Amino acid sequence: MHLHREKFVDKGGPDGGNGGRGGHIILRGNKQHWTLIHLKYRKHIHADDGEKGGSALSTGANGEDIFLDVPLGTVARNLETNEILFEITGDGEEKILLKGGRGGMGNAFFKSATNQTPRYAQPGEPFEEGWFVLELKILADIGLVGFPNAGKSTLLSVVSAAKPKIADYPFTTLEPNLGIVEYRDYKSFIVADIPGIIEGAHEGKGLGIRFLRHIERNSILLFLVPADSMDAAAEYKILLNELERYNPELLDKKRVLAISKSDMLDKELERAIAKTLPGDIPHIFFSSVTQTGLTELKDLLWKTLDS
Repeated sequence: MHLHREKFVDKGGPDGGNGGRGGHIILRGNKQHWTLIHLKYRKHIHADDGEKGGSALSTGANGEDIFLDVPLGTVARNLETNEILFEITGDGEEKILLKGGRGGMGNAFFKSATNQTPRYAQPGEPFEEGWFVLELKILADIGLVGFPNAGKSTLLSVVSAAKPKIADYPFTTLEPNLGIVEYRDYKSFIVADIPGIIEGAHEGKGLGIRFLRHIERNSILLFLVPADSMDAAAEYKILLNELERYNPELLDKKRVLAISKSDMLDKELERAIAKTLPGDIPHIFFSSVTQTGLTELKDLLWKTLDS
């Protein structure tokens, strides 16, 4: 609230300006980001308040907006209500997570023929606050599905430039890894190495459902069963059952079954295992160590993607 005063003008009338709005908190898609690790230790984010209006009809500055760059496939969820607010899927896409409060009106705004000298102003809106969860659902063409030590990371390391951690104990992979696989005629597709699933994962066992959500965004599911498995068909059914109990819609995706570590097998064993495999999906034998069958695997994946 302000009344104009200057030399020889003792009753200049109201000239209080409007206040600026508070800063927004905005999520922005950035294809250069692959994880949310940069936000892991940034628990509290506070945008600036808008500035007050001034004399001479001066409007206050808006509070500075805060932009949080997130990878594509990020879902924002309200922690208290568990409601999904929105999803970031495009590079440069911006969504407001929290709006800044509107600035109030100065007393000049309320001037009228019947109220020529209002001596009051409107306060600005209070700020909003809340707790939110950001979840990443990886966008990839092909998702690798298998038990720990099925050879998923090894496969990704030989068909792409990705360098996932590889060791001979369960749960070597603790976070999803992406690799770009080069194909013929300068074509390529993206493969996601998802941490191993165990029986009961849909109930939270092992690494639980933290990584099952990444499978939702893949066009094709590549099931990996190692050649030294006691029963390849049974292992595939367990994996399929875990996905179905987590989200039945996952069964609508196209599937390919690959038997890894096939350098351990001779042709007779391969034929014996092939007879036990389900006939409703294509299967292939390959070895990441000797790199046999990798070209045929890429051909099969591209053909399935292309269809």
